[in-house]
Amino acid sequence: MTLLTLSVVLLTAVLVAVCWNRFRIIGRSVLVLAAVVSVAAATFVQVNRVTQLVAAPPEPSSPSSGSQLLTVTVPGRLTLPMYVYLPAAYRTGEGRFPVIEALHGFVGTPQFWIRSLHVQATLDREIAAGRMAPTVVLFPTQTPQRLLDTECTDLRGGPQAEIYLTADVPAFARAHFRVRDDRESWGLTGYSAGGFCATNLLLRHPDRYAAAASMSGYASPGIAVGDGSEKTTNNPAWRLRHLPQPPVALWLGWAGDDAAPARDSRLLASECHSPLAVTTAEVAFGGHSGAVWRQMEPPAFDWLSAHLARPSS
Repeated sequence: MTLLTLSVVLLTAVLVAVCWNRFRIIGRSVLVLAAVVSVAAATFVQVNRVTQLVAAPPEPSSPSSGSQLLTVTVPGRLTLPMYVYLPAAYRTGEGRFPVIEALHGFVGTPQFWIRSLHVQATLDREIAAGRMAPTVVLFPTQTPQRLLDTECTDLRGGPQAEIYLTADVPAFARAHFRVRDDRESWGLTGYSAGGFCATNLLLRHPDRYAAAASMSGYASPGIAVGDGSEKTTNNPAWRLRHLPQPPVALWLGWAGDDAAPARDSRLLASECHSPLAVTTAEVAFGGHSGAVWRQMEPPAFDWLSAHLARPSS
């Protein structure tokens, strides 16, 4: 696909050079428009490759560990696909399990967790080593349009991503899987924009979640929600300064050479105080990348597990 789009770019460039003097203003405008569209298409395809927007379906099970990775469709304010990680203990026991909602970045999909961050192998390894309790992990889709950044908020006149993620997704999980229902058993995590999502949703819904881990997240959404709340109630830094802090736990991780997330994470950490408990972790270098998030992933999940309730018997 990349070769095809590059070929189209070259073709349109040749047409502009050869045919420019043969056309008047309208014809020239069409040529320029075609060239711009071809370059945009090539760029979009490359972005898709880098962020792994398109990938093959994940393996349904891990033979060595016994875990499963299921694909489901969650209805509600939105109707979107979601992956569900079930630990090996889910199939061998009768109890109910704690839950972590894992949120992806923008531009991205849950596939990035599966294909680039190798999350199933990470969870298998951490659970097998006893560093993490057996946990059901949900990987929901956060937007109905890949190029529409919801930042997990309810956009004015747009997708209601926040209520979908904090009400519809949990309701679906409780109805279809053996998961614990109490607030102490539910946590959040995410990378990049998903890290912002995890922090923001924790602060906005402390009655539903006990802890969140943010990997290279931000202190503000970076979009216009439509009601101005990106400067106030949908802004974690503002909430920490101006509203009572809830009794929740927050883990903030970043790379030292990743300027904006490093600055924002340090800012959030400096604003936290009791009863909110904050833990920070810094990777020396690696920027804003999957390589950094693969390093952060095991300690983030281990930390979350330590702050959530254990599976019930």
